[in-house]
Amino acid sequence: MVQATGLTKAYKRSVALRGVDIEVAPGEVVGLLGPNGAGKSTLTKVLTGLVRPDGGTARVVGAPAGSITARTRVGYLAELFRFPGWASADEVLILHQRLVGRPVTGEGVAEREQLLAEVGLTHAADTRVETMSKGMQQRLGLAQALIGDPAVLLLDEPTSALDPAGRHTVREVLSRARDRGIGVLLNTHLLGEVELLADRVVLIDAGQVVTAGSVSDLTAGHGVTIETDDGTVERAGVTRDEVPGIVAELVASGREIYAVVPRRSTLEDLYLSLVGDRETQR
Repeated sequence: MVQATGLTKAYKRSVALRGVDIEVAPGEVVGLLGPNGAGKSTLTKVLTGLVRPDGGTARVVGAPAGSITARTRVGYLAELFRFPGWASADEVLILHQRLVGRPVTGEGVAEREQLLAEVGLTHAADTRVETMSKGMQQRLGLAQALIGDPAVLLLDEPTSALDPAGRHTVREVLSRARDRGIGVLLNTHLLGEVELLADRVVLIDAGQVVTAGSVSDLTAGHGVTIETDDGTVERAGVTRDEVPGIVAELVASGREIYAVVPRRSTLEDLYLSLVGDRETQR
C-alpha cells in the first residue's frame, strides 16, 4: 500500500529526513508522531509527490510516489489547506471530482451526498466556506480526501480544529475507511486520538524513526500494583511475563494477594520519554 525505504531530504538550512523507513498496509491506520520540525509533514509530502526526496524510494499502491498511478489512488488532506471562500461545500466537492476525473452528475451527486453525510455536513451542502467554522471546514477537507474511494489516505493534522464531537466523527469515518481496506497515515499531535484509532505508531524526531510498533506493544508492561494483606506493593519497569513471579515471591513470603493491577503507560509517557521537552525549544 505505502512503502518507503531510506528516505532522505535536506533543505538549505536543515535536514528534514534522515533515512526514514515506513509502511502502511491495506486496512491499517498508522499514527505518525513527532515534535514540530521532526519531518512529519515533509514525509507526507514525499508520499504525495509534492516533495522529491534526495535519496531512498517511496511507493504507493506499487507505483512510485507522485506518479499518476499513485496520485489517482491517494486521498490527501494538508495541514494548512484553503478552499475558496465563495464556494459552497457541494461546489468544493464538485471541483475536486472534476480534478480527479470523477462524474459530477448522476453517481457524482450520490457520491457528494454520501461524503457530506459521512462527515456530518449534510445540512451544509449549500453553505459557503467563508461562513463555516474551522471545524466544519476541516470535516469538508476530509470529505474531499475521500472522493473516488482512494486506496490510501494521507492526513496531516485532520482533527486539529475539531471539538470532541467532531473528533469522534473523524474517528468513525477513518474506522469505516479501514474496514473498507483503505490504508491511513495519520499525522497528528493528538496522542489520545492515536491511542483510540491507530493500529501502529511511528515516532520520528530530527528526521529519524525513533520507535515504531503497535500501540499495545509500545504501551505495555510498565509496572504493576499488587494489593496484599500487608499493604500495597508497587513494581515499576516490569513486563507482564514477570508479574506471576513477583506474585509467587509475595505468596512464598506469607502474604495474601487481594488484587493484581497491571499499570500500562500511555503514548504520552512514551513520547515524553523519547522526545522530552525538545519540542518547546523549537
